[in-house]
Amino acid sequence: MFSLPNNATIIEVGPRDGLQNEKNLIETNVKLNFIKCLQDAGIIEMELTSFVSPKWVPQMADAEKIVKNITKVGRQFVLAPNATGVERAMENGADAIAVFVGVSHTFNKKNINKNTDEAMDSLAPVVAKLKEQGKFVRACISTAFYCPYEGKIEVEDTISLCKVFASWGVDELSVADTIGMANPVESYTLFKRLKEELPNLLLTAHFHDTRKMALANIYAALQAGVDRFDTSAGGLGGCPFAKGATGNVATEDVVHMLESIGVHTGIDVEKVCEAAKIVEPLISGTIDSGQFRLFKQK
Repeated sequence: MFSLPNNATIIEVGPRDGLQNEKNLIETNVKLNFIKCLQDAGIIEMELTSFVSPKWVPQMADAEKIVKNITKVGRQFVLAPNATGVERAMENGADAIAVFVGVSHTFNKKNINKNTDEAMDSLAPVVAKLKEQGKFVRACISTAFYCPYEGKIEVEDTISLCKVFASWGVDELSVADTIGMANPVESYTLFKRLKEELPNLLLTAHFHDTRKMALANIYAALQAGVDRFDTSAGGLGGCPFAKGATGNVATEDVVHMLESIGVHTGIDVEKVCEAAKIVEPLISGTIDSGQFRLFKQK
């Protein structure tokens, strides 16, 4: 049996990654209630919203209201894709900023109309400014395993990009299986290398559940030494630039698995399910958190 950590941290991404591409516009007060219920469940790290153009992501048009009206509990992230977004985020009091870039050139071109090198050139001064001002910076690495356009991504390419962010002084790397195609061997291999080569950096694994491999990949990442995981209540979310990919791995499923193998999270699964029910009637797709009650321990 591989050695597993005693504790793990869950970073809830439902309010941002989970809802950003939802077709039905979710009212601000519903989002705030969703966030509060997730906090009440014991979640102390969360992606709240995204400071992006409302023209392109109308669901995030209320970012200012979200940041100004939530109760700050632990570390609360906002995504800011560029200098304009970062400026807006800081003006509204955000103190933990997430930036993102894909390893894949084609994915970046489809997403932000820049290849990977151009995207990094744009991000360098943004990250430098954030660090000068003492902000916590989270770098989200998309297409770390596979790309919907280029196929398999080489491990060395992902590690190389992560090392650039590390050299900039970012506080955390969130490394994503964006289209949910990674397997446990690939998960272990990449995260083992990253833990060995960047031992002083917070490292988070972000898995999608397209092939129902997310829990297996999380277990493999645990064995590689990772103890931070992005999850989404009810499995909300997906990537609009990765056709066929389903949502994020469900928070309630991950917490249940971790707690059942002795890896403590401090999160109440039942309360996470109750939080998911707040948005369930309002989204265009379906979520499965209600089914989790089948596994409730007596």
